[in-house]
Amino acid sequence: MRIFVYIIIFFAFFDLFAQLPIMSTYAVSLGASPFIAGLAVGMYSLSNTFGNVISGIFSDRKGPFAILVIGLLSTSFTLFTYSSIDGPYSLLAVRFLHGLAAGLTVPAAFTYLANHTEPTKRGKGAALSGAFVGLAAILGPAYGAIYASRNDVPQTMLLTGILILLMGIAAFFTLRQTAVKKKKAVKYAVSLKDILKNNGLIRSFSGAFFLMFSQGVLAYMLPLKVEGLGMDSQLSGLLLSTFGLTAILVFLLPVNRIFDAARPIYTLIAGFAVMGASLFFLSAVSVEWLLYASMCAYGLGFALLFPSINSILIDSTDPASRGRAYGYFYAFFSIGVVAGSGITGAFALSPNQGFMVSGSLLMVVALLNVLTFKK
Repeated sequence: MRIFVYIIIFFAFFDLFAQLPIMSTYAVSLGASPFIAGLAVGMYSLSNTFGNVISGIFSDRKGPFAILVIGLLSTSFTLFTYSSIDGPYSLLAVRFLHGLAAGLTVPAAFTYLANHTEPTKRGKGAALSGAFVGLAAILGPAYGAIYASRNDVPQTMLLTGILILLMGIAAFFTLRQTAVKKKKAVKYAVSLKDILKNNGLIRSFSGAFFLMFSQGVLAYMLPLKVEGLGMDSQLSGLLLSTFGLTAILVFLLPVNRIFDAARPIYTLIAGFAVMGASLFFLSAVSVEWLLYASMCAYGLGFALLFPSINSILIDSTDPASRGRAYGYFYAFFSIGVVAGSGITGAFALSPNQGFMVSGSLLMVVALLNVLTFKK
């Protein structure tokens, strides 16, 4: 059953990545101002944060199966409503509902996986889920850009909605056999006070935030750097694909055994350090093959970090509180993307400056984890 949940994770992130290259231009085509167009892009992440938290709360109370199915079915419905959009403000409303519904799926899926994975294999399991996320990051943007160019955005969303609807129906019949009925609710709420007392959750949540902060900077600044170097605009897409392919290879090859053999704090520190160094390197190079080398290094760091923060979260929770923890975890994911692109844009940093700021933050976080771990 776990392989089916991996496929659900793929489609959940496929939906996210497919909209990235088309949403801002679609908003402009509806007559949106630059501010409204940017708000339409960010609205998904904003409401997705609320969806993540809601998913975590009810995954603990009702079990992840019900929330997973509801998330898939409601996401498909919101994707169908793109065909009813008639202006920028109706787009904002649909984007809010889309992000809210989609936010239900991912925490519930990861909670389901964590509760059905042996503790000795949780690192490898997190690596496999990372591989499906990486695959979605490669295929999603290509699908969105190509299909929307040949049809239109509502048609693209309609097809994605049909795929997710089929996944929701299949999940209902496939996973309900393994759904465990929840006993009387046990009070295991992961409150802010609990988080501040739990070093593992602090590491995991901060790891999620800064990982996606760097992703936000990369997605915003890399096309600008490529354009500034006078290179083909398609190169930025190829560079991002290189990072994704590198991460997938680490996730799937036998080297993924390191995530169960080594303590996750070690791979977490190594992941932050490698990602930080790769961004410093990216800011300094201007030759194409060196740009590819920097993205390979970034993909290696990502591959070390993503399973580590998942493993630390699993080790720091029990099944009664894990859903809420994953809800907060993916809320930090969503906030990190917005913060990364938003802060660098607000300070009008150049691409190289953005990479250096992001790389410095990752290095500082790596150092803080070293110091607090020793203590």
